[in-house]
Amino acid sequence: MTAHALEKIRSEALNLSESERADLAHSLVASLDGASDHGVEKAWDAEIRRRLAEIDSGTAQLIDREEFRRRMQERMSRS
Repeated sequence: MTAHALEKIRSEALNLSESERADLAHSLVASLDGASDHGVEKAWDAEIRRRLAEIDSGTAQLIDREEFRRRMQERMSRS
């Protein structure tokens, strides 16, 4: 694809409504993903259920947003 053709597509996309652009962006990002791995999806579903059960039972140690942000900034500064 030429740079001119790409710029034309970009220009036309930017003239779409917000919801149309969001739908297009979602489709484009999804097209970058490989084939879905059902085993991975099942593993994540199980992990999510496990974490929710810990929250519901009160055994999870939750942190607030500021603490999360502090920890993430600390991790990123070590990278």
